[in-house]
Amino acid sequence: MTKIEAVLFEARALEILATQNTPIHRLDPRAKLLTTLIFVLVVLSHDKYAVPRLLPFFIFPVIIASLGNIPIGYLAKKLLIVSPFAILIGIANPLLDQTVLFHLGVIPVSGGILSFLSILLRFMLTVSSGLLLIATSGLSEICLAMGQLKVPQIFTIQLLFLYRYIYVLIEEGARLVRARNLRSFNGHGQGLTTAGPLIGQLLLRTLERARRIHLAMLCRGFTGEIRVMRDFRMQTMDWLFLTGWTTLFILLHYLNLPQILGALLTRIFPL
Repeated sequence: MTKIEAVLFEARALEILATQNTPIHRLDPRAKLLTTLIFVLVVLSHDKYAVPRLLPFFIFPVIIASLGNIPIGYLAKKLLIVSPFAILIGIANPLLDQTVLFHLGVIPVSGGILSFLSILLRFMLTVSSGLLLIATSGLSEICLAMGQLKVPQIFTIQLLFLYRYIYVLIEEGARLVRARNLRSFNGHGQGLTTAGPLIGQLLLRTLERARRIHLAMLCRGFTGEIRVMRDFRMQTMDWLFLTGWTTLFILLHYLNLPQILGALLTRIFPL
């Protein structure tokens, strides 16, 4: 299996997970989309030093992954792949903000360390919630839900086409790489000298494939609007899912749950 084919297999893994039949998968995609957006906004609204207050929010991705039968190891692997971006964003914070806020035993903890940990936690929470949304709904359902929520149609259609035909682009690239490998011996003809012509061929094939797809869509009456047979209707469970999680997010935002639990445990088990 070539690297391109491995990327294609990994990309389709989320869509395979989205075909399951679990209580989370059966929910209306609009409820899941709105809940995820509210979750992301509440997480991002916290102070840059609010590391302990972000920890209770992990209840959302953990419960969704459990009820949706989404492997935690798969999510952890995806987070690990893109984690360097978050690390690069906050790696300089401990050097720029060296003000000591408190001591953890004899170890001084500066504001830069807290803000760096806060960036990592926000990254883990927001990215995992987005991955879970796709893994429990599928991007096609999400795009249709966005259309139902009156998101500009040009945005939803472009996103849907980009996601749907990225697989076509990857498959074309995989065929080109496979053909090159079959025509090369002992590693000859697989260096940078052939990369330019290969990319050019991929561009030409992409343009030709796009033209054929567009003509086929016009012949089938495409006018810029995605029409579906499914009728989206919010049921009781969908409203309970949306309102229940939203209420919990707001409570976690305004209540310092770690501090409350710490004070309660101190009263129960005084030192």
